[in-house]
Amino acid sequence: MKQLWDISPTVSTQSPIFPGDEPFSLRWTARLSADCPVNLSAITMSPHVGAHADAPLHYANGAPSSAEVELDAYLGPCRVIHAINCGPLIQIAHLRHAAALLPARVLVRCCRVAATRWDPEFSAFAPETVEWLAGLGVKLIGLDTPSVDPASSKTLASHQQLLRLNLRVLENLVLDEVAEGDYELIALPLKLSGACASPVRAILRKL
Repeated sequence: MKQLWDISPTVSTQSPIFPGDEPFSLRWTARLSADCPVNLSAITMSPHVGAHADAPLHYANGAPSSAEVELDAYLGPCRVIHAINCGPLIQIAHLRHAAALLPARVLVRCCRVAATRWDPEFSAFAPETVEWLAGLGVKLIGLDTPSVDPASSKTLASHQQLLRLNLRVLENLVLDEVAEGDYELIALPLKLSGACASPVRAILRKL
């Protein structure tokens, strides 16, 4: 069996979220008992909690929702590139050392250890880096922080690059145990009608 890396954080009431986002909560609608044969739970959460795939609808009215995105970008050869402690923005220079013969999917590890609490000072993508990766044939980018744009951004320049270049994105990954190199990515979004994003159970397999 091929080795697997689970690159999704556990989703719980302690999961860090953007201020104002809907946190994870779980309640029981039925409990196993003499009168009930099953436990049943109901959950409430923003689709941006934990590892998730933004749909284009998140940053453009009338764009595809999670139920409408093509799935090919979320499945296939992938390269993990380390840019640990790169600062506020992932620049082209942080990735150039691993850019030869890039596959269509690139995940960037910025953190030595994935955050377990909300911290607005996370690393995001410089818009020109998104454009450069697209020019090399990349169709999906991902990272181990909450967003491809800084928390304070009002223009979401990197998200707008995703829209313009028809790229897909994964955010809030956990890459702490993943060495630089090439893998197979499996991170399919749920078919959520009208949703601006979807949780994913993102994994990597050794090629």
